[in-house]
Amino acid sequence: MKAIVYEEYGGPEVLRLKETEEPHPGPGQVRLKVVAAAVNPIDYKIRSGWMPQMGPAAFPAIPGMEAAGVVDEVGDGVTGVSVGDEVLGWTDTGAYATYALATDVVPKPAGLDWETAAALPVATETSERVLDLLGLKEGETLLLHGAAGAVGGIGVQLAVARGATVIGTASPANHDYLRSLGAIPVAYGEGLADRVRAVAPKGVDAVYDAAGQGALPVSIELRGGTTDRVVTIADPAAADLGVTFSAGGGGRRMELIADYARLAAEGRLRVPVVRSFPLADAAEAHEQSESGHSRGKLILRP
Repeated sequence: MKAIVYEEYGGPEVLRLKETEEPHPGPGQVRLKVVAAAVNPIDYKIRSGWMPQMGPAAFPAIPGMEAAGVVDEVGDGVTGVSVGDEVLGWTDTGAYATYALATDVVPKPAGLDWETAAALPVATETSERVLDLLGLKEGETLLLHGAAGAVGGIGVQLAVARGATVIGTASPANHDYLRSLGAIPVAYGEGLADRVRAVAPKGVDAVYDAAGQGALPVSIELRGGTTDRVVTIADPAAADLGVTFSAGGGGRRMELIADYARLAAEGRLRVPVVRSFPLADAAEAHEQSESGHSRGKLILRP
């Protein structure tokens, strides 16, 4: 099969399209013929060697965490999934490939396009997890950094659905987009604290940092000097500042992912996809991901 492979840590140039052996499912796994694979920031962070604890057990390695595709083989002990089913979820063997093995999948609703299906699992699971960690409730005010990004945009929608007021940081070019999601947009950068206070004079109840661009100190300031109810998914300075870093792990709530897939298919949850690339252009997709300027998910199509 064709797959994107890297044999050492490094920049996007280490990604190569190669012929590799097809994987076959073990107990509890299914094999997907991948139709769409999503590119996530964690992919380039692992590829660069910045997160050795999550790096490949051995090289060569195939990147990618989430995909949508058609089940074409089923391992022993699998129930509720059959050959020919269209599914989405997390991959066990790397998503940037013709075939990938998976344990955690849910049905793809008929009305959901492949690219949106591939883009949905990580963003929805991440934001649901963070909002639970923050204990966000109806009537509270959430400050969300990186609100126009793929994960941040989902976070805005889920927080609004909980009845919260969301203040989202983004560049001015993305402010109309944030308003369309239900957020109050503010520009990031110098003077952010004053701009947030202007729209939330009673303060903010919680902070969700999906950007990792050095906004934790001002977040702590806006929380009255406490790190309580401040969570980041992207800033490595979290430990030094005493802020909670949420990296996922643990059990995946697949029933919840299935619910969000249905909402997306019905048009009640927006999962923006900014661009789709052929599999061979994975390095270009990583370059765009690393730029930090994408307003939605990047997708690879094997």
